[in-house]
Amino acid sequence: MKTLSVTVMIILMTLGINANAQTKKGGEKYGNTLNLGVGLGYYGYVSSPAPVLHVNFEFDVAKNFTLAPFLTYFSYRNYYYRNSPKNPYDNYYYRQSVMPVGVKGTYYFDQFVGAGPKWDFYLGASIGVAIRKTVWDDGYYGDTYVEHGNSGLYLDGHIGTEYHVNKKIGLVLDLSSGISTFCLAVHL
Repeated sequence: MKTLSVTVMIILMTLGINANAQTKKGGEKYGNTLNLGVGLGYYGYVSSPAPVLHVNFEFDVAKNFTLAPFLTYFSYRNYYYRNSPKNPYDNYYYRQSVMPVGVKGTYYFDQFVGAGPKWDFYLGASIGVAIRKTVWDDGYYGDTYVEHGNSGLYLDGHIGTEYHVNKKIGLVLDLSSGISTFCLAVHL
């Protein structure tokens, strides 16, 4: 996944640089942007990628740097086999809903790569908490311990790009270490 992420970013950066080698003048403002996205979340303990809903609001903090409070949601189900005297050859499941909440810091390096006005390129990091709720199959009375089942610290690294369709709308591809999304950016 990381190799694919780096390859996609190199291709997108090359396209952006070749499209318009002019650097942006006057220091572009990246904040005041609402990002609404869908994507896939994958962690080492989830059996398959889970669909994700994501929203954040970016505001400028310094030149080329924004902060964005975010809220993300995904849910997945894991199935298990239990063999007990009361329930031989029985399957059970649990569903876990996860809601990471926190802030994402983003540094835009458009000027460094000489990106045209239609493209933004960035690196970012998210920190927050992942609030989890686990619901077990009806009738299951066994062990309810789930590895990574408690709420806790949420960390995620990002690399991404935005293509500006026009002054108000952009399309964002955010590749990350945990949740990758495709977003609609609304510049207010």
